[in-house]
Amino acid sequence: MAERVTLFPTCVVDTVAPDVGAAVVRVLRRCGYEVDVPTGTTCCGQPAWNSGFTREAAKVAKTTLDALDKTEGTICVPAGSCATMIRVFWPELFEMTGDHDAVERAQRVGARVREFSELLGELESAGESKKVAYHHSCHMLRELGIRDQPVDALRRAGCEVVAWPADERCCGFGGLFSVKQPEMSVAMADDKIDSLKTTGAEMLVGCDASCLMHLRGRMEHRGETMPVKHLAEVLDE
Repeated sequence: MAERVTLFPTCVVDTVAPDVGAAVVRVLRRCGYEVDVPTGTTCCGQPAWNSGFTREAAKVAKTTLDALDKTEGTICVPAGSCATMIRVFWPELFEMTGDHDAVERAQRVGARVREFSELLGELESAGESKKVAYHHSCHMLRELGIRDQPVDALRRAGCEVVAWPADERCCGFGGLFSVKQPEMSVAMADDKIDSLKTTGAEMLVGCDASCLMHLRGRMEHRGETMPVKHLAEVLDE
């Protein structure tokens, strides 16, 4: 019997990049999983949490906690930032608001959360060979310690992952940071894009739709034509 996986699609995927969510489901099914999407989930609360609005973040996150706590087995989150919020920061968030029952439930739910690339195993995906640059998003790399899994998946798909001096630098999005500090945010994105142009890459790939949305938008503003895709889209193709 196939292992069941609960998909928490995240706000950005759900509202801005639904094709990424569909690609995630198809790839997970190829890996042998049965995929469920629970009703009742909203936001993980990260935007409010990062801005210091603890009670507001907890109110939003509690709704998603209630929905995910009703599920069983592994929870797949196709974004390092949201996976980090649930796995790392939810217990702290609910502790700060004095909701000790939610702290315990958040710890149980967080223990079941896996970022998408952690579930791929040895998936082989014979796609068209391309030179790609991989963007290591901040939370995924620094909080979850996920570095090799997405790169290995790209290589198994036949991609050449090119060396990129800015691959571990922040893209400048940072949720509301890009709204509060737009000049700095743009400068950080431009720094990555300028570095990217020296690599010979044909495509930019990442695992956080929010980072990719930010970089894609800046590249389009600059007149750059390089495709920007989520890992799931590349593997799906």
